[in-house]
Amino acid sequence: MSVNQFEALLQMLAPHLSRQRTNFREPIAPEQRLAVCLSTEDSFTTIAASFRLGVSTVGKMVKDTCNVIWEHMREAFLPSPSEDLWKNTARRLQEMWDFPNGIGALDGKHIFHNYKGTFSVVLLALVDADYRFLAVDVSAFGSNSDGGIFANSRLGRDLQSGLGPVPFVMVGDEAFPMKPYLLRPYPGRRIPEEMHIFNCRLSRARRISENAFGILTQRWRVYQHQMQVGPDTADGIIKASCILCNYLRPEAHHQGEEDMSRDEVEDESVLGPIRSLWGNRASAEVLSVRDTFKNYFVSPVLTGSLAVWPCAQWSIFLVANSQLFLVNVSNFK
Repeated sequence: MSVNQFEALLQMLAPHLSRQRTNFREPIAPEQRLAVCLSTEDSFTTIAASFRLGVSTVGKMVKDTCNVIWEHMREAFLPSPSEDLWKNTARRLQEMWDFPNGIGALDGKHIFHNYKGTFSVVLLALVDADYRFLAVDVSAFGSNSDGGIFANSRLGRDLQSGLGPVPFVMVGDEAFPMKPYLLRPYPGRRIPEEMHIFNCRLSRARRISENAFGILTQRWRVYQHQMQVGPDTADGIIKASCILCNYLRPEAHHQGEEDMSRDEVEDESVLGPIRSLWGNRASAEVLSVRDTFKNYFVSPVLTGSLAVWPCAQWSIFLVANSQLFLVNVSNFK
């Protein structure tokens, strides 16, 4: 975080971080409270020694500051999804990742370890094409089933309540159940070529969620080791870090060639993937949605003597003698 970004953030939060002055002692300044909260990659003992504060004071300060960040920055940097937001997200996903009618990639990670050494808190997030979090949910516990985590989240309940004919879909991996608004890959290894093409395209679009979690862990080093805090404080840290990650991400029209929009981000964190969900049979209606996307990805657009499969950077060309070969279509633009 640059100095200008820190000062702008402090200007937004200073009125809510200020404390009343008393005759006994001076209150801790808002800039120091914010600096302590942003230093949570270290243990509270190390932070207390660095800022010459008590360990319990640091713990309370981090918890309160994270709650202030979530309460007063959520509407600006993690607003409730609207129709315009879905349409803009679908447009950006089409432009950057060649996946039509997509409103983001859904993924979940185990974050917090309890005293037994097992995962206790799951971060479920929907990410757009620019690695910005559209919706997050951290209320689930690691012992819950993977399908139940999404079904019991606010996003899952809103989608399950009915959006009418859903023209847009989210992309996910095998850990999520098939829904009319949620696509997952075709199972199995020896599958037909058109199913393999669909899985490749889905995996390419789903990579944005993996990259977003990688950016999150690289930007906030608190995720690179086990959190030595209570579950309530861990929830606040997770939600505040997602808000701040969106705050530090540039707007879509400000991103330049130096941005790592198509590069895979290396993840060295302790975040663990959620388990795959088995035994959940999808209805014929749900399977038809996936088949529609599959047929679109492999449907040829005749151009002279060539048959071109659309919406792929690497497209398959079928020449007159039925020989297949790959060509990077970006070279012809």
